[in-house]
Amino acid sequence: MNVLDKIQKENDIKKINPKEYDELAKDIRHFLIEKVSKKGGHLASNLGSVELTMALHLCMNFPEDKLIFDVGHQAYTHKILTGRKDGFETLREYGGMSGFPKRGESSCDAFNTGHSSTSISAAMGYAVARDMRGKKERVAAVIGDGSMTGGMAYEAINSLAQTRTGCVIILNDNEMSIDKNVGGLSKYLNNIRVGSAYNDFKSGVENSLLGSAVGKKVAKTLKHSKDTIKQFLVPGMFFEELGITYVGPIDGHDVESMVSTFNKAFKLNKPIIIHVKTKKGKGYSLAEKYPSYFHGISPFDDKTGKLITKPSGLTYTDVFGKHLVKLGESNKELVSVTAAMTKGTGLTDFTKNYPDRAFDVGIAEQHAVTFAAGMAAAGLIPVVAIYSSFLQRAYDQLLHDVCLQNLHVIFAIDRSGLVGQDGETHQGIYDISYLSHLPGMTVVAPKNSYELKAMMDFAVSYDGPIAIKYGRGYAYNGLKEFCEPIEYGKSEWIYKGKEVAIIAVGAMVEEAEKLRNMLLDDNISASLINARFISWVDEDMLSEVANNHRLVVTMEENVESGGYGEKVAAKFTEKGYMDKQTLTHINAAIKEKKVEHGKIEVLREKLGIDAKRIYEKIKSYM
Repeated sequence: MNVLDKIQKENDIKKINPKEYDELAKDIRHFLIEKVSKKGGHLASNLGSVELTMALHLCMNFPEDKLIFDVGHQAYTHKILTGRKDGFETLREYGGMSGFPKRGESSCDAFNTGHSSTSISAAMGYAVARDMRGKKERVAAVIGDGSMTGGMAYEAINSLAQTRTGCVIILNDNEMSIDKNVGGLSKYLNNIRVGSAYNDFKSGVENSLLGSAVGKKVAKTLKHSKDTIKQFLVPGMFFEELGITYVGPIDGHDVESMVSTFNKAFKLNKPIIIHVKTKKGKGYSLAEKYPSYFHGISPFDDKTGKLITKPSGLTYTDVFGKHLVKLGESNKELVSVTAAMTKGTGLTDFTKNYPDRAFDVGIAEQHAVTFAAGMAAAGLIPVVAIYSSFLQRAYDQLLHDVCLQNLHVIFAIDRSGLVGQDGETHQGIYDISYLSHLPGMTVVAPKNSYELKAMMDFAVSYDGPIAIKYGRGYAYNGLKEFCEPIEYGKSEWIYKGKEVAIIAVGAMVEEAEKLRNMLLDDNISASLINARFISWVDEDMLSEVANNHRLVVTMEENVESGGYGEKVAAKFTEKGYMDKQTLTHINAAIKEKKVEHGKIEVLREKLGIDAKRIYEKIKSYM
C-alpha cells in the first residue's frame, strides 16, 4: 500500500505522518504521469504544484475553507486530495471529470475557473461575504506568474488592499529568476513579517506614537527609514506600496516550510501575498526539460514522451502561421499581436522572422485590441491572433476602439467553434453572436486550409475591421478544387441540386459534405453552399435557394441565439419566402447555452449537429 492509498476523501492528508510527505508527493506525481499519459490533459503545471497543494490542504479544512485556483490548469492534485482519484479514469471525457475546478463536481471546488487572472477577485468576494456573515473560514487564491500579467489581477489587488479583509494569495512562480532570493535572509524576514510578535509590536508602537504631535513626527521619520530599508530587503515592494504584505520567495517544494508560513499568514486576518517558487514539470525529467510541450498534451508514451497518435497534416493554426510569414515578406506594414499565446496561435515563425513587428503583450486581451487599433490608426496593418473564448474579454475594445473608428485590424480567431476537452470555458461557440452585430465588422470563415490562406490575402487588402474564424485541430484539405475567388459579401456554391439546400459555416462545410453524400445515397438531390461571409446573409444566394429548394439546412458551430442560422431565418421572413409555405428551414446550431468537455465528434453528436443527426431530421421531414 502506497501513501496515496491513504487519501480517500478531503482532509485525509492531515492523517499522514510528516515523514511521509515526500513519499506522498512522489506517489501523486507517479499517478498524474500514469493517468495523463493515457487520457491527455495538463501535466507540467500540475507536476510543479504538488507540494504547494499539499501544504494548502494541510492548512485548510474542506469544504468549509475556500481555495481558488487561477485558470485551474494546476488543480489535479487538489482533486486527488479531495477523493477524486477514480475520476481520472474519465478525465476530460464527455460526462466525466473536468480538467478544471467545477463547483458542480465537488463541494471542495469553490469557484469554476478556466480563464486567467480571475482568482484574486473571486477570493476577495468570498472573503468579504465571510466577514459579512461573521464566519471564520480561510480563503486562499493560487495564481501563476503568467496570470499576473493580466490587468484584472492588479485591479483585484488594489481593491483588496482597500478592503483589508483576510485573504491569502499564493503567487506560484515557475518562470521568474528568483532563486537568489531563496535563502537564509529571505526566510528570516518572512518569519518576522508573518510572526504575531512582530505584528503585535508594530501595531502597538504605531498606536502609541500617533497619540501625540511629537509621536506623529517620530512615526513619520521612522516610516521613511523603514521604507528605505525595505527597498533593499523586501523584494515585493510593489505589493507593499499597494498596502498588501509580501512574503517570499519561498521554496514551493518544501511542504513543512510552506505549512508554517501559510498557517501564520492565515492567522493575521489581512491581505498577504506569498511568493512561492516552483519548478514546472517537477519529478518527470521530460516535462522539466520541455514544460511547454507537456503543458496541455494528448495521450503519450510516458517513457519517451512521444504522442500515442502521431499528428498527420497541418492544423489551421499551422496554416495561418506559415502564410502570415509569407504575407510579411511582401508587406512591411504587417505586424502581429498576441496575448501570451505566441506558440498557441501559430506566431512563432513570424516572431522569429520579424521580431520587430511581433508583439506579445501578456495576458491582456483588452490592451492587445486597443494597442492594435492604435497601430492601425497610424497606418500599420495589425493581425491580432487570439482564441475565440479569450477575445470575449475585449468586447468593449472591439466596439469602441476598432469598429466605431472603422480601423483596419485583422482578427485571426483561433479555436472558434467547439474546442473539445477543455470544456465550457474554452468553447468558441459565441463568436458569431458577439462579433457579427458590431458596426462595420466583417466576419468570415474558411471551409478548408486553402481558403484560409485566400481569406488572409483578402483581409490584408481589405480596409476595415475583419475577423477570420477557424477551428482547433487539423485543417480540412478536401474540396480544394472549389476555389472560387473571394468576393465581398458573397457565398460560394459548391454543388447545385434541387430538393435540399445545405448552407454551412466554416469547419461545418466538411460535415455538410458528409451530409450531402448521405442524401445522395438516398437519391435526394442537395445543394452545398459555403457561407463564407457570416456577418450577414448573401441575399442573391438566398433568393436562388428559396426559389429552387423546399428544405434549407443551415449548419454552424455556434449557439443558436445570434448565430448565422437565425440571420437566414430572419431574412427568409423579411423577404416573404416563408409565406409561400413551400419552404422549410432546419437550423442546425447549438441549442445549449453552454457545452461541457468532450471530444469534438462526441459533442457534435450529442448536440445534434453532426451529419448523421441532421440526416435523420431531414429524413423525418422528407
